Amino acid sequence: MIVEFTKMHGLGNDFVVFDAVNQQIALDETQIRAIANRRFGIGCDQILFVESPRHPDTEFFYRIFNADGGEVEQCGNGARCFARFVHDKGMSRSSEIPVGTAAGNIRLSLQEDGMVRVNMGVPHLQPQEIPFVADARNNSYPLEVDGQVYEIGAVSMGNPHAVLLVDDCAKSPVEALGPLIEHHPSFPRRTNVGFMQVDSRQRIALRVFERGAGETLACGTGACAAVVVGRLRGLLDERVEVQLPGGTLVVSWAGDGDPVWMTGPAASVFDGRIDLDRLMSAT
Repeated sequence: MIVEFTKMHGLGNDFVVFDAVNQQIALDETQIRAIANRRFGIGCDQILFVESPRHPDTEFFYRIFNADGGEVEQCGNGARCFARFVHDKGMSRSSEIPVGTAAGNIRLSLQEDGMVRVNMGVPHLQPQEIPFVADARNNSYPLEVDGQVYEIGAVSMGNPHAVLLVDDCAKSPVEALGPLIEHHPSFPRRTNVGFMQVDSRQRIALRVFERGAGETLACGTGACAAVVVGRLRGLLDERVEVQLPGGTLVVSWAGDGDPVWMTGPAASVFDGRIDLDRLMSAT
């Protein structure tokens, strides 16, 4: 079966996007892993599906799969690419696009300067909503990993995040510590892990080890989660520039009960067609 796709990225966090409205496509975990493979497939951090709406108040439904084949609830960089995709392909003429996701409805806004602004929704802070094993909500939690205790913030932006405050994120043991926290039993659905360095009240540096994908050049929900944690600890102002390895996002959060807003770029790299039968026979 031959299907069409578009390769996109948001600050280097890259995606293979499939239009599942105008073509029939259904992929299993093995096919997703093969497509995401950077040596034998197309290569990407995540695969995105543009689907028909499931709710009358939305224009589309948005599904996200990590490179390991697992479906996840939300992806901020992917959301920006989603908005750029449906606009560039003529699938939507709206500058404000309501979209359904597994984590709930979000709103995507195409800005005149080419940036995409996303209402990422109200962050979930109660442990059972993240989900995270804790007796009660706190701004920080002790987490024992390999005999050492780390202070983390825990929040869900539609997907779970653990955020560590570090002195220098460039020197942080992301590849070693990231997977240990991702699979920690306190996170029953695993978690994304952010390493946040506070440079000022308006600027942070951040690296993120993503659940099911490893470290990526940028993570939109990770940027939002880091700002929420920093705000809860009294370290950050309402509007924050988040410097990621792939570039800068702007994240704003007024506080409890309000949604998090994220603004950043999205770019198309190329369009293509892939023969799934040939791909699987060569894998």
